[in-house]
Amino acid sequence: AKKVLSYSVASISGTILAVCSCTVLPLFGGIYKRGAGLGPAITFLYSGPAINVLAIVYSARLLGYDLGAARALGAIVFATGIGLIMAFIHRKEETQKDAQAFAMLAADPEAKSLWQQVLFFGSLVGILVFAASKNWIATGILLAVLAVILWRWFRKGEIAQWMKETLHFGRLMVPWLVGGVFVAGIIKVLVPESVVTSYVGGSSLFASFIASFLGAIMYFATLTEVPIIK
Repeated sequence: AKKVLSYSVASISGTILAVCSCTVLPLFGGIYKRGAGLGPAITFLYSGPAINVLAIVYSARLLGYDLGAARALGAIVFATGIGLIMAFIHRKEETQKDAQAFAMLAADPEAKSLWQQVLFFGSLVGILVFAASKNWIATGILLAVLAVILWRWFRKGEIAQWMKETLHFGRLMVPWLVGGVFVAGIIKVLVPESVVTSYVGGSSLFASFIASFLGAIMYFATLTEVPIIK
């Protein structure tokens, strides 16, 4: 796809997802392994947790409409910039990956049509959104739809490969996630609020750097970062 289209789609795709920084990781890994370029995949990884509609609306209501708009615009701009930088750094590897992806696509005679892929991924996204909002009726309906899709359009080998990749991602990410949340919780309890305000109480470049550093090493579930910032 053209760069403008791919980066635009990647930067705003998170609007329909209520994902935190941990939930977006397997989504990033999945789209990257399925052929997405590193740049757009990284863009989605960074913008996804920050650009979802709930987070933007909540930020605007609690912090002000100007800061809500600034968060949305900043997430898109900075995520796109980071994606472009990563794509430039790894441009040689990406060229080889693109060639392999095209070869795999050409070698698959039973590739799913566009509308089949839209229904499949739409059901997955719907399950994620409705399960997060505890709408169990809608979640159950979408699970039934997903079961029919898998039964009609996917081979047993494809489903087995899907489960294998899911298990691989789980083993890879869960230990780091649990350890990171544990360390972040300890830091939040042990570091007094007065110490934090003494370093990030102003609007200087140093205060912004410290705030960015602390935000990078701490874990916040989606929507919880807004009241913490306030």
